[in-house]
Amino acid sequence: MTEPPTTPISTAPPLPADLEELLRRLRLPHIRATRPEVIATAQAQRWEPAEVLKALFAEEAAGRERSALATRRAAAGFPTGKTFDAWTPEASSIPAPTQQALRTLEWVHRRENLVVCGPSGTGKTFLLEALGQHAVEQGLKVAWFTLEDLGVLLRRHRADDTVTKAIARVLRADLVIVDDIGLLPVAADAAEGLYRLVDAAYEKRSIAISSNLHPAAFDELMPKTLATATVDRLLHHAHVCQTTGESVRLSQALAGQGVSPFELTTPVGGGHSPLGQIPWPPPGSSRDRQRAGFMSATGQFLLALDTRPSSALR
Repeated sequence: MTEPPTTPISTAPPLPADLEELLRRLRLPHIRATRPEVIATAQAQRWEPAEVLKALFAEEAAGRERSALATRRAAAGFPTGKTFDAWTPEASSIPAPTQQALRTLEWVHRRENLVVCGPSGTGKTFLLEALGQHAVEQGLKVAWFTLEDLGVLLRRHRADDTVTKAIARVLRADLVIVDDIGLLPVAADAAEGLYRLVDAAYEKRSIAISSNLHPAAFDELMPKTLATATVDRLLHHAHVCQTTGESVRLSQALAGQGVSPFELTTPVGGGHSPLGQIPWPPPGSSRDRQRAGFMSATGQFLLALDTRPSSALR
């Protein structure tokens, strides 16, 4: 049985060299990239000239938006790439209406601050990164820091007295996020860096921080005078969200949801094992060895405990 003949796909002829050069000079890379496909479609469907222009410029605009988004995302320096696609609103102790209000980003446009404080593992960093990713997708610029990053920034620019300029460059972002305050002792440079950032951003940019401590207790981390001045400016126009409850990470670990379960191809207790797994008990085990079992979240494993005296193992 012979196959029916296929209709060849029409391809657009190459552009004249002078037109190609014009596209390069005008910096229209996405038109250059999609031009063959668009023109071939236009010829096949007999588009009007205006339709061809509209399609080409639409491709250029979309391509530029994709490139700008990738640039903003890379410049932000997010730690993991978590977004609201993986966020479970019901798992957070922050009220749902508050979550929805934060996602509108109106507080960023009003140059207000956000403080998310509470115990470790209650979703503070996840929420701030998801908000930052959402802001980037909405065309805003975001910068992500830890306190240690601020200390490094301060030390790097103190030598040539350019700290003020460095902070000003950071504040080109619409939203600056400082993560995980209160986990470690705060060095003097980091404390000063936080104060300088909050002071320079006051009523000009939005600052969002996550902390294990409420800002009222920041004097436990840094000198009282510096802490008071920082908190005064930070909280004046700030939304404070306190998280509660058990650690989500620990709960998932205890439920066996923190890892993918092992796939055992043979019963535990001997024989061949999957590639990269050690068979238990090991070949050559003797009566001097005793088996001890324990149950983990991913299933039961048998460990061989050698009870022979150390002199017998030499």
